[in-house]
Amino acid sequence: MPTILGQNQYGKAENRVVKITRDGATHHIKDLNVSVALSGDMDEVHYSGSNANVLPTDTTKNTVYAFAKEHGIDSAEQFGIHLARHFVTSQEPIRTARIRIEEYAWERIDASDANSRFIGADEVKHSFVRKGQETRVTQITYDGSSWEVVSGLKDLVVMNSTNSEFWGYVKDKYTTLPEAYDRILATQVSGRWRFNWTDDEQRMPHWEKSYEQTRKHMLQAFAETYSLSLQQTLYQMGSRIIENRSEIDEVRFSLPNKHHFLVDLEPFGLKNDNEVYFAADRPYGLIEATVLRDGCEPRIPVDLTNL
Repeated sequence: MPTILGQNQYGKAENRVVKITRDGATHHIKDLNVSVALSGDMDEVHYSGSNANVLPTDTTKNTVYAFAKEHGIDSAEQFGIHLARHFVTSQEPIRTARIRIEEYAWERIDASDANSRFIGADEVKHSFVRKGQETRVTQITYDGSSWEVVSGLKDLVVMNSTNSEFWGYVKDKYTTLPEAYDRILATQVSGRWRFNWTDDEQRMPHWEKSYEQTRKHMLQAFAETYSLSLQQTLYQMGSRIIENRSEIDEVRFSLPNKHHFLVDLEPFGLKNDNEVYFAADRPYGLIEATVLRDGCEPRIPVDLTNL
């Protein structure tokens, strides 16, 4: 039975690059994990093994490090745009480049005051501690004429210790969950948002400011929503982003419900007045949805596993 080649791509995954920018005695860090995937006129390498159109994956790795020096890393998005444009415009067989980047944040360690007994302690501006709140992510796709930039974050754990209820749900013979009128609402946020910047003629977003503001609006919505369901909270988080960030047309969240159950303390003669909980890691409810600007079509994949 004859066969034909379907969609294909190749590249170098997880290139870890750390760029130190030295502003005198003050240093700045950008810590990225960059994955490159290239596609185009690559049929022959699959059919006959001819590498005539193949840019080695080792070369893509070297390009990542060279571009960190040549262009610097102002933002994960801007760095990915430089890379994608280079691969598509410099190699005729390459038609599309997809750059995926994870960014790991660092914050400066505050040094001792000027009266410290340690020599030079008040001059230290090059020491950092890794932030553990979340991993910033972005995916840049370029086909030579148009761009798609989808950014976001993952592993951001948030909690409301009150202002959350869950009741009035469907019950059948397998239902044992009691209704809750004051519960903990906690989740580990995985979110992606798609920018409406698609053309070099458009004004490019300020990527760093956009991320900071989007994260702020998302967290404020989580904190300020009196939640009757995690679905309601998710929608408010996405809506707040769309309403406040004109550069974003689509938001998708995957929110695992990190359940907290009241511990029965009655066997010990104690009353548990919403104070002591058991934190269960699995199984967990998984709430996922897309929030769109009116009139826009969804383009972020339903499954965020590899995005």
